[in-house]
Amino acid sequence: MTVRKMLQFVFHAAPRAVPADYFEKLRSGSALLIDVRESDEWHRGVAESAVRLPLSDLHRERVRWKPVLATAGDRELLLYCATGVRSGIAARLLVGEGFRAFNAGGLSEWAGAGWPVVSLRRH
Repeated sequence: MTVRKMLQFVFHAAPRAVPADYFEKLRSGSALLIDVRESDEWHRGVAESAVRLPLSDLHRERVRWKPVLATAGDRELLLYCATGVRSGIAARLLVGEGFRAFNAGGLSEWAGAGWPVVSLRRH
């Protein structure tokens, strides 16, 4: 990565998505909701229909990310985490790779907008 590209990555915010604006796209399948929190955080609840792909895997081998990205096609990728910081990092990275990725904030924003949140058991 060149210095210029690295500075662009660090100082440019990822495109932002407002949860309520994407409900229909998620229901129709034209967008994909992705929870980028780590697996030990998912027991606190996950937005309904969200794919759980930890940010750590995106930065490493992409064992869980590869099949999802390979089948994403032209769908918009809506990434959320606990507060919107990690989802912003992930969105910037994916936008740089040519994906239509958006920082969709934190889980509480989805819940606050009325999107269902489901509980998961700890394993």
